[in-house]
Amino acid sequence: MKVSSRGEYALRALIVLGQKKELMPISEISEGTLVTVKYLEKILLSLKKLGYVESKRGVQGGYFLSKSPAEINIGEVIRQIEGPLSPMSCASVTAYEPCQLEGSCLLKPLWALVRDTIAYVLEQTTLEDLLKGQLRPIVPV
Repeated sequence: MKVSSRGEYALRALIVLGQKKELMPISEISEGTLVTVKYLEKILLSLKKLGYVESKRGVQGGYFLSKSPAEINIGEVIRQIEGPLSPMSCASVTAYEPCQLEGSCLLKPLWALVRDTIAYVLEQTTLEDLLKGQLRPIVPV
């Protein structure tokens, strides 16, 4: 799994909005995320369509979270912005595509374990966890 700049910037925008907890002009979000206003507009529009942020138009306008940070699951955000979490399509749950060695590939279990580990970490993390710096470590089995 590779997180694109779009995915990273979406998370940055959610963090900035979660820290401020009030209506913020896009210029202020841009300063806090180090993302240009033009690119940030596209990202915030996506986050709005997905139901994570709301906006208010006008001179006193801006963006704010539409859910509490505890309700925003990072795994869900990444899947909606980036797509499947699997590093290889042959191990994907949502975008499965067979590989040429289907049935005899010894790498597929590795890719499935990587997918499951990434999914577990992201699904166990909320925006509130990020804001509080309280990430849950993985305990090896």
